[in-house]
Order: sequence, then C-alpha cells, then structure tokens
Amino acid sequence: MSVVLALAVAVAALTAHGWLNATRWLRRPAAGPVEVTEAVAVLLPLRDEADRVTPCLRALLAQRGVPDLRIVVLDDGSTDDTADVVRAVAGDDPRVTLFTGAAPPPGWLGKPHACWQLATRTHPAPTVLAFVDADVVLTPYAVASAVTELRAAGVTLLSPYPRILVGAAADRLVQPLLQWLWLTFLPLRAMERSPRPSLAAAGGQFLVVDRAGYLRAGGHAAVADRVLEDIELARAVKRAGGRIALADGSRLATCRMYETWPQLRDGYTKSLWASFGHPVTAALVVTLLLLLFTAPPLIAVGFAPTAPGVSTVALIAYLLGVAGRVVSARATGGRAWPDALAHPVSVGLLGWLTLRSYHLRKRRRLTWRGRPV
Repeated sequence: MSVVLALAVAVAALTAHGWLNATRWLRRPAAGPVEVTEAVAVLLPLRDEADRVTPCLRALLAQRGVPDLRIVVLDDGSTDDTADVVRAVAGDDPRVTLFTGAAPPPGWLGKPHACWQLATRTHPAPTVLAFVDADVVLTPYAVASAVTELRAAGVTLLSPYPRILVGAAADRLVQPLLQWLWLTFLPLRAMERSPRPSLAAAGGQFLVVDRAGYLRAGGHAAVADRVLEDIELARAVKRAGGRIALADGSRLATCRMYETWPQLRDGYTKSLWASFGHPVTAALVVTLLLLLFTAPPLIAVGFAPTAPGVSTVALIAYLLGVAGRVVSARATGGRAWPDALAHPVSVGLLGWLTLRSYHLRKRRRLTWRGRPV
C-alpha cells in the first residue's frame, strides 16, 4: 500500500506542477492585430517538401503587422519539385528570396547547416530571425505576435510551440506527449530566469530569435552536429548570456509533423537517444515514467479482487495522470478526450520508441531524409 500511495502522491505533485505551468507561467502571445516596426526575416529550410510547402508559404505571404518582412527560402538538396513549387506560389513577390543550399560539410547535420545558410545569407537589415518548418501554417499575425512577445519578455530566443495536429491513433497517442513532458517536468519560470544551459527547451518548428543574440551565441554553427538542434541552440543562447522562453503558440500556428506511422516512428527514433543522453539516464527516466503512469491502472485491475484499498489508490493515481494530460491538452490547444484516458499506453509507447532509438543508434542505422544521423 505504501508504495502505491507514494506513486499517487508523486503523480499528484507532477499534475499540480503542470497545472501551475499552464495557468501561471506559460506565456501566451496575443493572436489579435499587432504591428512591429523592426525588420524581420522568416527563414524556411526545405528538403523534399513539394507536397506540403504550399500552405506554409501562402501563410507566410499573408502575414500582417510586419511592414518590413523578408521571406528567405533554402532548397536543401531536394530531389523533388520543391523549388518549382516555391517559385509558383511566390510568383514575383519581392519579399521572397529562394536560395539553393550546399551539401553539409563534414561535422554538420542537414538541418543545422540549412538554418545556418539561411541566417548568414539573408539581408543584414532584419533584427529578428524567425525559423519556420515546412509543416507549420501560421495565422495572419503570428510573426508580429511572436516578435512582440519576444521583445516584451526581454529574451533572446522565444519558442512559440504550435498546436500539433493529429489524425491517426498513433498520432493521438504519441504527439501530445511533447507538450505534456515539458509542462509537467520543466519549471518554466525557473527556465526563463536561470542561466543554466541544462535548463532549456525549445521547438524548432517555430523559433523567433534576436539576430544579434543569435550570432553572439554562434547560431546554428554552434550546434552543427546536434540532432536536437533547437534545444541545443537554446542552450547556446544561455551560454552566451542570453535568455530563452517557451510560449503557447497554439493560437499562432498549427503543425502536422508526420503523415504516417512509419514517419512518426522514424522521426522519434532518430532523436530520442539525443533527448536522454546516456543510456543509463534514459533507462532510469523511462522506468520512472512507466512506474508513475503505466503501472497504476495495471495495479488497479490486478489488485481489485484481493486488495480493494490498494486498487482504489492505484486507480486514483491513474486518474491523476489522466488529469495531467487533460491540463496539458487544454493549455496547448490539443485534444483532451478521450485521448487522455490512454495516457498509460502513450507512455508505454514512448518507452518502446526510446529503446528502438538506442538500438538503432548503436547499430549506426539511424537516418533522416536520406542522410545519416
């Protein structure tokens, strides 16, 4: 009984922390009409995105509240018609510049190299850089709102996390864990105030940075060989004396990260090993997550006939975990019901993906977009 009670108390504490993050400390940029006076460059790296870049680029062309806006696109070695689609959508709009990227040199991964080329080849006038992925669709005032929040918060890097669109069952099981993890375990207020690089988080789908601070931190050149270049860039900013912040960008942007289960599986597999670092750390964290969020419903069912008291406490622990998922979903524009009820399955699937990530990493079989990781 004491062990199960301890699990319930721990889950309650984590759910309360997630609620505090969501209701008091999570920044929420205004989605309404705002205007900025400084020049902004939106940087869009593309590799084989012909089938989904059109909504993203059209949304960029429809941005309001940024009179001096430049859209800089890099075709990063695409083997499809990505560049032709960009030209067709952009037409003769003078705000759009399309570059052809160079292959990453030794020591560089593809995404950091593409972002670094964009940052160093764009016009020197913009004082803010906004990195956007091809699977992101911005609302009309998204860039202006994000830049306004960047300046209001007094930070060098702002990560307005988009609303993640989910479709298939695998999406609904796995994708919401992204927001749930950082809302539940990351102290957002301390992250903003602390200079410790280890206390950092960011999402590369939509990142807004002060250009001078970005260059002072070394930009993407400082994270050239990092799989999680977004988080590592946030850490580099901190090491250079800058500050970072996360924000709820669900009213500013949507993102459909993966279309199929193989894409989702391989996307998480390529990066989970980098999220945890050492395999021992990963084993400890995954074991703890399984104990806290997957074991309670199993205990509740298993002990119901013989120890109803233990079963009841375990059921409460399970429901507290479900409540944590509901808090996360409502705070970030996600779907709460009935998906939250499957939270133990989600955590179990995360454990399997983590194991797969380390297994393929050890065998040097990790690839992404045709390039080794």
